[in-house]
Amino acid sequence: MGKPTGFLDFTRTDNRAAEPLERIKNFNEFHEPLSWEERKEQAGRCMDCGVPFCQNGKMLCGMISGCPLNNLVPEWNDLLWQDQREQALGRLLMTNNFPEFTSRVCPALCEKACTCGLYGDPVSVKENENAIIEYGFENGLITPEIPHMHSGKRIAVIGSGPAGLAAADTLNKRGHSVTVYERSDRPGGLLMYGIPNMKLEKHIIERRTELMKAEGVRFVLGCDVGRDITAEELLSENEAVVLACGSSQPRDIKAEGRDAEGIYFAVDFLKATTKSLLDSGLSDGNYISAKDKNVVIIGGGDTGNDCVGTSVRHGCSSVIQLEMMPEPPEERAESNPWPEYPRVKKTDYGQEEAIAVFGEDPRRYCTTVKEFIKDGEGKLSAVKTVKLEFVRDHESGRSVPQEIQGSEEILPCELCLIAAGFIGCQSYVAEAFGVELTGRNAVASAEGDFASSVPKVFTAGDMHIGQSLVVRAIREGRDCAAAVDRYLMGYTNF
Repeated sequence: MGKPTGFLDFTRTDNRAAEPLERIKNFNEFHEPLSWEERKEQAGRCMDCGVPFCQNGKMLCGMISGCPLNNLVPEWNDLLWQDQREQALGRLLMTNNFPEFTSRVCPALCEKACTCGLYGDPVSVKENENAIIEYGFENGLITPEIPHMHSGKRIAVIGSGPAGLAAADTLNKRGHSVTVYERSDRPGGLLMYGIPNMKLEKHIIERRTELMKAEGVRFVLGCDVGRDITAEELLSENEAVVLACGSSQPRDIKAEGRDAEGIYFAVDFLKATTKSLLDSGLSDGNYISAKDKNVVIIGGGDTGNDCVGTSVRHGCSSVIQLEMMPEPPEERAESNPWPEYPRVKKTDYGQEEAIAVFGEDPRRYCTTVKEFIKDGEGKLSAVKTVKLEFVRDHESGRSVPQEIQGSEEILPCELCLIAAGFIGCQSYVAEAFGVELTGRNAVASAEGDFASSVPKVFTAGDMHIGQSLVVRAIREGRDCAAAVDRYLMGYTNF
């Protein structure tokens, strides 16, 4: 695949990013694509490795190794190297409904499992994918695919995040009539309001949903299922219902002073900024502002990093990101061999920007908030942090965090953002349909299946498997669509 000696002849070259101090002036995407000749060379680095771990997508030691969508990476890299761009697009779309999303926000599980990455730099799969799909849109190759045959079956999809959109898109292509219900004012769910504009500009989502509308998918916005419309109505009007409402119940921090004014969940902070940005370019002021505030973010994952980047763009006075876990190593440990997902330190865009503005990495490891400190008016003025150490619990055999006595520190803080992950779906939709939930507050189903405990009701995405990745949610949506199609038709072509 590609050029047989390409991984020796060409070095990895990534899309060029705008300098941090320049890109924080706006909320736009900030990477400049390579030229096509440069892109061809990057595709040519894809070696004829025999066993393409990049498209494996299996669990190894509790983490996914390779692409959950089983993208045909070597095939479209080879076609890209040969400058067969239209054919490369065709192979890409065989496995991925929305390459324009995954090529922007996916952590590139494919690259982490790339054979080239065993002793050198992996192939730049994610950027190759983006080049292919954007070439398709720019050259009129992505057009509405209106089904020629219609089954007469009606399906309601609850939630328009990546899983819901993938299920709707796939079922519509099979000829079923699909209506997507979304409680927000814009479709996209997590993609629209959970991921900042810098990572995924929202016209990209609108471009895709407009295409889906042209293909026959119906969107009902501002409709909160379980409150604005009943489960009974949807079940009576449709032959099947897909619950794809995400894992949107945020994990809280239980500490003294939690009722202080100025503490928000990260998802509310990010959503408010994006909505105000789209509605008015932030001129309406309807968002949680970090301007001139000392910001403390509790959580070290992608959402925490997004809060760092957003706070810097607001013009915060300082930003600190707290992480309970120890600092990861710079390189793979011997206990974390390829092709496992690498548990290594990653400095993301928001952290790069904080370093450029404030001169230091905002992250503090093995640290958590012990107390929220209020001023005389009940507003947050500071947080008390404490250092943690991990010790082995003899009963469970697991490492558990313990406070280090005397390690407390007071940090000035007028805005605290909780980015500590999610603990399952918001229960009111599940309760409305009467579906059983697992101990992780996800909709229960048989292993490998998508049918809930209630006839006609299926589930997909984070609502089914818990908080995960966009690429995995798309796979969930596709597989759920196949299960629904089989239920309705007795067989499926997916």
